[in-house]
Amino acid sequence: MIAQSLSEALARRGIHYAWVVAGVVFLNAIFGAAALGVPAVLIAPMAADLGLTVGEMSAPQGVRFALFGLVAPFAGGLVVRYGLVRMMLIAGALIVAGLAMAAAMTTVWEMWLAVGVLLGVAPGLVAMQVNAAVASRWFVARRGLVLGVLGGAMAAGTLVFIPPAAWVAETFGWRAALLIPTVGTALVLPLVHLLMRERPSDLGLPAYGDDAVRPVPPRLPGNFVQVSVGALALAVRRPVFWVLAGTFAVCGATSLGITQTHLVPFCGDIGISLVAASWLLAVIGVCDLIGTIVSGWLSDRYDNRWLLVWYYGFRGVSLLWLAFGDTTLAGLAIFAVVFGLDYIATVPPTTKLTIAAFGRETGPVVIAWIFAAHQIGAGAMAYGAGLGRDGFGSYLPVFFVAGLLCLVAAATFVLVRRERPALA
Repeated sequence: MIAQSLSEALARRGIHYAWVVAGVVFLNAIFGAAALGVPAVLIAPMAADLGLTVGEMSAPQGVRFALFGLVAPFAGGLVVRYGLVRMMLIAGALIVAGLAMAAAMTTVWEMWLAVGVLLGVAPGLVAMQVNAAVASRWFVARRGLVLGVLGGAMAAGTLVFIPPAAWVAETFGWRAALLIPTVGTALVLPLVHLLMRERPSDLGLPAYGDDAVRPVPPRLPGNFVQVSVGALALAVRRPVFWVLAGTFAVCGATSLGITQTHLVPFCGDIGISLVAASWLLAVIGVCDLIGTIVSGWLSDRYDNRWLLVWYYGFRGVSLLWLAFGDTTLAGLAIFAVVFGLDYIATVPPTTKLTIAAFGRETGPVVIAWIFAAHQIGAGAMAYGAGLGRDGFGSYLPVFFVAGLLCLVAAATFVLVRRERPALA
């Protein structure tokens, strides 16, 4: 009722309700991503309080990222079968439960359950497949821009909330810092229930940029597991899937895996305080929001394959510079700006290439499998970088390897042909 009335009121002012849907998803992504990012930045104080090393504390973080990605493909089938709204509400409730348990944990098994399992599974239920579904269902025009805004929200939410969380952690303790994403996520859930709708046809509207109300397409056959596995079976026959999944794994390893999880501990190793280091992550978050929105705008206008060549190449050079360059606070601030502009700028062109190759309905399920590769890469790097730091006493060799991986990813896009848009 509220959504219908608001849609009619906005229509009288020439505003399409698709922007309300995108706004709700934006807020949901910000706080959902903060639920991932804030625990990651608290590795050092959590480890000290629980009597663990940084490497030991990195293990559940790695499991969390991996579960996030492994759940996503099956969640893509759940979104298709049971709807965006229901999955967003379930995911939000699980995030609140996981954060609350993490704030109260005192034992290692509670840490693994809260940080490793609940906070891994819950975000994976929505992840990128919700962004892809909203962009493909609600938007015909400005689809790349919307993907850029929603993708930027994921990183901005992760990183922008880190400075206040770090201040709260130093002032009141790390348990109090976890309340920031907990309260934010809880406040967004009523908006999801009241304002979100599955498709524009639910409100009698055409998609933004379309000229007619389109009928709801027939459901993909089978249960949610069959939908997800069937999409994968279709995708693995196409070389474009392997290129997109492999390069997105590199994206996860070099963004969430090393930078989000280990930049703050790296700064601690070289004498930079937790609060100062958290501000570097905030700079990355703000620059990422700008860079990802611009990337979405560019993806509506230019060949997405070549955009990805530039993005991965640029990221590789910035990581190599970090490995060999200036590691003062000023030097790291420059790195934060440069790297932040490219942090997840890969999301809009990767998503658009997937939808073009596999269609509006199947594409969001396939992007969930590609996102699984992203998170497996993130999890492997989160754990591996922690082991590398414990073993070598430095993160610099890991930054060097990460930079080389990005350059390899950039080179692989010569294998991708320009795709004709799929209709299914």
